[in-house]
Amino acid sequence: MGWTREELEGAFENYQKTVVQATQTGDWNLFADQFTEDATYDEHAFGRFAGREEIRRWVTRTMTAFPGNRMPEFPVSWYVIDEDRGWVVCEVQNPMEDPGDGTEHGAANITILHYAGDNLWSHEEDAYNPMNFFAMAKKWCKHADAAGNLPDDARVWLEKMAKLPG
Repeated sequence: MGWTREELEGAFENYQKTVVQATQTGDWNLFADQFTEDATYDEHAFGRFAGREEIRRWVTRTMTAFPGNRMPEFPVSWYVIDEDRGWVVCEVQNPMEDPGDGTEHGAANITILHYAGDNLWSHEEDAYNPMNFFAMAKKWCKHADAAGNLPDDARVWLEKMAKLPG
């Protein structure tokens, strides 16, 4: 089904505003509520989620734990809209907060959204190389530790991941 550009632009703007609100409040239920009850979500590091409630369980767990809880924003660098398919494809930046020494750490992903109407999405896929995110988060931890700012949850994560390459 084709959608108007105006509807897709508005829905995508709402999506981005909701991500900002979820990030600022820590309430990632807001994000999950943007999906249809039968939506699917493909996440390259965590797998495939079926249904809004499965998406909710994953996103609230992931974004309230390290490293997700240390990403203060998710700005979109660029996006394209396919009115005929109802798709929005964009590049999302995932910057980490300052580790305490002024260095910048982050990685990007490509997000593919399928629109379902009424400001709801039926599918999302986040495409990226999980090893790039892993290496970036480890580097952030090392900088935070050197600056005396490594949070306990990040320290636990780093100890678990220390044996892996990156």
